[in-house]
Amino acid sequence: MLRVMAIDPIARTKTGIQGLDKALNGGFPQGNAVLIAGGAGTGKSTLCLQYLINGAALFGEKGLYISTEQNKNELYKQAAGFNWRLEDLEQRNLIKIVYVDITAGENFLSILETLMRQFTPKRVVLDSLTTLTDSLMVSGIADDKGFSLVQIAETVNPIPRTEQILSKSILYKLFKEIKKFQVTTLLTTELPEDQKTLSADGVSEFIADGVICLRSMTVGDSNNRNLEIKKMRYTPVDGGLKSYELAAEGVTLL
Repeated sequence: MLRVMAIDPIARTKTGIQGLDKALNGGFPQGNAVLIAGGAGTGKSTLCLQYLINGAALFGEKGLYISTEQNKNELYKQAAGFNWRLEDLEQRNLIKIVYVDITAGENFLSILETLMRQFTPKRVVLDSLTTLTDSLMVSGIADDKGFSLVQIAETVNPIPRTEQILSKSILYKLFKEIKKFQVTTLLTTELPEDQKTLSADGVSEFIADGVICLRSMTVGDSNNRNLEIKKMRYTPVDGGLKSYELAAEGVTLL
């Protein structure tokens, strides 16, 4: 009897990370915007950098890394710790690293659009959404007519401008801008210790297409890490807690 192979109708972006693509049923659905949530030291930035490096080295896909916390030299040092040839990939125009100083008062969406149109990446990392959102809450995001999002929120919403309302408005605009380029994007966010929400802002997990939580717990002399895919639109996933480690080659699911 002939066996008919099932054809996956979803275009996917493979991470190249051992165990993660399997858990994702083949990779992220192409064009998804996915939160990578975790506390300090859980490996959020490492996983994101690995995602871009694998994309360039294994699949020939250009990757853009936008950092609001680490500058280029700091990311080079981080990559060198895993023997990743980040500088080489950047020189070959397969990866572009951009540090954005959120205190400079520049229009982030304008910077993002320019980078996307000039570099035309297939993969994007925004590290970190927490820092960026905090900055935008203070400065607002300018729209095409020069009005800040805070002003827009005042006009549209007759109710008081609570922090959550502004945060939600800002994040909706940011995610909309990212998704219009149809690239597969990872955005890091701090995972609160009380874990009542899946992001620092308590909003972005509802807007994002996917959420992956990284957690780390020290027991005696050992550090136990686990990963959980909490949400992923457009594909079934292998849920539940999965152990991982930060090994010589980066993040590896056990």
